[in-house]
Amino acid sequence: MTRSEREKSLTRRYVNQSFRMPSGRPHGPGGGPGGLHGPGGPGPGGPRGRGPGMHARGGGQPKNSGAVIRRLLTYLQPDRFMIMAALIFVLVSTAANLAGSYMLRPIINTYIAPVDGSRGSVSGLAGAILVMAAVYLTGVLASYLQSRIMLTVAQSALLRIRTDLFARMQKLPVRFYDTNSNGDLMSRFTNDVDTIGNMLSSTLLQLFSGTLSIIGTLVLMLYTNLYLTVITVFLLPLMMKAGSAVAGRSQKYFSAQQTALGALNGYIEETISGQKVVKVFCHEETAKEEFDILNDSLRTKQIKAQFLGGLMGPVMNNLSQINYALTACIGGLLCVLKGFDVGGLTVFLNFSRQFSRPVNELSMQVSNVFSALAGAERVFSVMDEEPEPEDAKDAFVPEALRGEVTLSHVTFGYDPDRVILKDISLYAKPGQKIAFVGSTGAGKTTITNLLNRFYDIQSGSITIDGMDIRRISQNELRKNIAVVLQDTHLFTGTVMENIRYGRLDATDEEVIQAAKTASADSFIRRLKNGYDTVLESDGANLSQGQRQLLNIARAAISKAPVLILDEATSSVDTRTEKHIEHGMERLMADRTTFVIAHRLSTVRNADAIMVLEDGNIIERGDHEELLKQKGRYYELYTGLSELE
Repeated sequence: MTRSEREKSLTRRYVNQSFRMPSGRPHGPGGGPGGLHGPGGPGPGGPRGRGPGMHARGGGQPKNSGAVIRRLLTYLQPDRFMIMAALIFVLVSTAANLAGSYMLRPIINTYIAPVDGSRGSVSGLAGAILVMAAVYLTGVLASYLQSRIMLTVAQSALLRIRTDLFARMQKLPVRFYDTNSNGDLMSRFTNDVDTIGNMLSSTLLQLFSGTLSIIGTLVLMLYTNLYLTVITVFLLPLMMKAGSAVAGRSQKYFSAQQTALGALNGYIEETISGQKVVKVFCHEETAKEEFDILNDSLRTKQIKAQFLGGLMGPVMNNLSQINYALTACIGGLLCVLKGFDVGGLTVFLNFSRQFSRPVNELSMQVSNVFSALAGAERVFSVMDEEPEPEDAKDAFVPEALRGEVTLSHVTFGYDPDRVILKDISLYAKPGQKIAFVGSTGAGKTTITNLLNRFYDIQSGSITIDGMDIRRISQNELRKNIAVVLQDTHLFTGTVMENIRYGRLDATDEEVIQAAKTASADSFIRRLKNGYDTVLESDGANLSQGQRQLLNIARAAISKAPVLILDEATSSVDTRTEKHIEHGMERLMADRTTFVIAHRLSTVRNADAIMVLEDGNIIERGDHEELLKQKGRYYELYTGLSELE
């Protein structure tokens, strides 16, 4: 594969293309296809694993810039009166600058080079200069106020954008996070939102003030001398044509730059979170090569975008210099031949320079506008993602669930054209322990995803206490299902706060009791600050087993009647596993428990064991019954076959 092909492949992987594991299951614990480790290599997976990024385009210009702009304006609507005030100050500032510039004409003609040949008055000159200084000072004050107001407006708009973006992400289904890169999503929260902020805080005002300056300067130029105005304006179409030509070419590169930045951030985030895996498999050089490819891709796109965006200034500046020189030459001739006053020529040359400056500034803002529009489109693409289906109109909140779970003829596939579970039926009574075993990709975790309604089934039904879970309020359903995953995740905060995450209204006493149930109380009390010990970096100051015990305590405090243990002990050693099992045994008491395990020794005491292969339950029974059948479970348990 050539470097160019690898670059396209990596960019698609981290930003554009939505793909799944061969089993059809989204990236969960374990590796994902391709990427850092090559096809099928070990990877961090899951939320920290690779994802393709958004279902959005990579590169190119926004499909509808007008729609993006209108949508951005809605975030400015609440501050419309502040914006009006800022625009008034822009008007005052522009008028003051223009008036101050024009005041040079009477000052020169009256006090410095009087047209009637008389001597000017020093006191009169001083007074005129003081008036001009007051006018300019008014402009400076107005400019300060407009900048201060727009900074407030921009940050308020960004607050609303971030709030809406974060709120929408809380409503997106698990499918979205299974198929998108964390790094790319973070890039939208930071880099893309920042580009919007830069445009709102400065670019909008500069566009408005630049437009006013051009109009005001043109009016004063016409008033000062019609012939010189025609000469000055003569080059304006050429300047606009050059500006639009550069802008048209640069827009696509700014969008591509944002996409490349998202891809690089996604790769960095994944590689850092999976650094141990990188080192274990000696993939440092491979990681560096792939990083260099993405980094070089970003550099190339940034150079093209910034070069074309920066080219606007020099092009316009050179054209304005030609315009200035031509105006000065012809203006000098008019002074000699037509008696044009020196003050008028001085003011006009100043206006000629002022006329070019806002044109240059407007052209220079093109790059900011295109970057902001590209970033806004990426942000809005997240906001426009389909949220998790809302509760049905007849959804209800049951008073209390006992945990009687039934799957009846359930068929499901993450991709409707590729079925993962095929006509699955099973029954679990309250207090029973049901175990799922089988090869990777057989559909074990998929069943637990369906119980939580992270995905909805294509056919069949799933009921709890005889009620179809699609008729139960989603929040209420998930409050009644506690989950302990293989990959632990702890939040920055105290041990007490992390356990209480399972039920926020739990008292301190209930938290401590949950820790005792999970066999975590003893190690917590040995910590320096006990339950008030602050955990950082996902509990990096704890061992893997201790982190898992806190996860179990979190599940214990929820008091949910249904418990899911998804390979909860597969990442710890055998001794730690035995310690964790004591906590889990107390946790499973009086709960309907579903266990997914690769270590078959952990499911020996299950009331029923389901052996899944290729989406079908091929064997079911308790440990002794399945051993007597000498089928697939017997092969797995005795080591005659391995879990693939």
